[in-house]
Amino acid sequence: MLVIGLTGSFGTGKTFVASIFKSLGAEVIDADRIAHKLIKKGTAAHKRIIRNFGKNLLDKNGDIDRRALSEIVFDDKDKLNKLNEIIHPEVIKEIKERVKKSRHDKIVIIDAPLLIEADLGRFVDKVIVVKSSTTKQIERSVKKFGLRKEEVLKRIKNQIPLERKIKMADFVIDNDRARSETKRQVIKIWREFLWR
Repeated sequence: MLVIGLTGSFGTGKTFVASIFKSLGAEVIDADRIAHKLIKKGTAAHKRIIRNFGKNLLDKNGDIDRRALSEIVFDDKDKLNKLNEIIHPEVIKEIKERVKKSRHDKIVIIDAPLLIEADLGRFVDKVIVVKSSTTKQIERSVKKFGLRKEEVLKRIKNQIPLERKIKMADFVIDNDRARSETKRQVIKIWREFLWR
């Protein structure tokens, strides 16, 4: 089994890259999806978040309004660190369990925006960083999440700079051009994994 960490920065297009790897036969473990599941109503993380950040974060169904939570934590580094302390250990635990259950002949992609920040890099064999210009990151995030430019820039600023992540990468995918060009780069890396 080969375990690959796929990361980048907010809005660089990791989800698109992960979808290409999945279409080629990789098993993709999406850290964001796991995190969203872990904060659902009734979970331990949900209770801890409410205890730390207040009941005003709840929507009419009692679920955490993720956008409201984002507005709080991306304005305050200490609060962001607190949220990460609550969520990261649980996400890492589930990722490790899923990797353990994977078939031995599989190539497993861990799609994690905070792969390096959460120290998940030590659990992977190779690291792929998806890079993109800030302009493209803003454009994608405004379109995909309906965020304002300032909100996107706050999120980017709260991650390790892309340049530093690139220095830690075994492979870099430039996602600034046509989708067909991104796909070509992914296929080239995939073939290297198959020939290892």
